[in-house]
Amino acid sequence: MDPNQYCQDKAAASGSSFYYSFMFLPLEKRRAIVALYAFCREVDDVVDECTDEQVARTTLNWWRSQVAEIYGGKPQHPVAIALVPVVKQFNMAQEHLLEIIDGMEMDLDQPRYQDFKSLQLYCYRVASVVGLLSVEIFGYSNRQTLKYAHDLGIAFQLTNIIRDVGEDARRNRIYLPMDEMQQFGVTAADILNARETENFQKLMVFQIERAQRYYDQALALLPSEDRKTQRTGLIMSAIYRATLEEVVASGCHVLKERISLTPLRKLWLAFKTWLKN
Repeated sequence: MDPNQYCQDKAAASGSSFYYSFMFLPLEKRRAIVALYAFCREVDDVVDECTDEQVARTTLNWWRSQVAEIYGGKPQHPVAIALVPVVKQFNMAQEHLLEIIDGMEMDLDQPRYQDFKSLQLYCYRVASVVGLLSVEIFGYSNRQTLKYAHDLGIAFQLTNIIRDVGEDARRNRIYLPMDEMQQFGVTAADILNARETENFQKLMVFQIERAQRYYDQALALLPSEDRKTQRTGLIMSAIYRATLEEVVASGCHVLKERISLTPLRKLWLAFKTWLKN
């Protein structure tokens, strides 16, 4: 199969909000961002879908070797092959791709996070680094745009954590900081057993407010001269913030259901945001 088509199919099959933000890009940049997204999906799927931890670690190490091949060899995987021209054209650092893999491996090493500081490292590796690579593809003239990408990545990952509390609990993972759970009187057993107590609702409001602050902080950092090139990120932001609003509207029932937007609403938000910016 053609490597670019493989990446396109991988991205489309995920149904992710990210896919809708790519639709308005010129072909060259769209292929590049889709290849990067497909890479993220591949390494994430290793951890989420492999039931044998040792096999997962071995596969992640194989992906590290594929990253080395992308930058100076002959990669085998279609996604890695698709990334070869992308990393050269858009100046994508090898260590950033490796950091994404390191972030995915944290899911094997660390099913709990003691505090927000330790969670930030995870968010940085699996989301902010992706944002920094994406900015290279979209283009920028002001280096402050990199700070915007960093904070927007944190906001996206916090949104994922909030939306997926129940789904993650079913994998025995809790990304909500343990000290904050203790502060609000929520136990790990409450989350693992899907007990939506009043204290849990308060904890989720606290998490949502922090995510919103990261969105506000990121958008305030985006220089006006780079708004047009960063419209894809602004589309993602609109879709993700709308998802947060749906979580609030649902009463934060994230332990028993996964809140998501319809494809039509995502497309409308993407179109509206593209026109506005």
